[in-house]
Amino acid sequence: MSGSTVVSLVIGLAVLAFVISRQLMTRRLNENYRLSIILAVIGVVEFVGFLNGHPSNHAGIVEAVVGSLVLAGGFGVARALTVQVWRQDGQLLRRGTWLTAALWIVAVAAHYGYDYLVAGHIAGKNGGNVGDATVLLYLVVSLTVQQYVLLARVAREEAAGQVPTSDPQAPVNT
Repeated sequence: MSGSTVVSLVIGLAVLAFVISRQLMTRRLNENYRLSIILAVIGVVEFVGFLNGHPSNHAGIVEAVVGSLVLAGGFGVARALTVQVWRQDGQLLRRGTWLTAALWIVAVAAHYGYDYLVAGHIAGKNGGNVGDATVLLYLVVSLTVQQYVLLARVAREEAAGQVPTSDPQAPVNT
């Protein structure tokens, strides 16, 4: 494993830990994609660095990565359905569930499994590093799709008057 691959893997896993911890916190729901843009730029730089170190078969590697990113989007859609949303004091709040966290972990495992089964064979001798070099892009796509689908879901629920007005997990006073 090369030094840049280790750095890519460490950055990706650190971002995953950060994302999961933030997913499980109660936070205001907003339409800000700034973090996704910043992480996407870093992810593209990492991937381009990987491609520069693997001069053969760029087309096959890119095709495999696109397939992985489609997988990321699918997990983003699934997770968006597990996030709890409610309105409190005039603000929309959100919090992921244990299922949200579990789907994040399964999504990353799927990324590396896909890399092993598909991308590793395309890239050749060091092909297994494709997953390490693209883990940040995978996380960004998955997170961005999740946020987009969650915002669309909430817009539909608000239009139908179905957004709860209190924390769904708060104890009920009787």
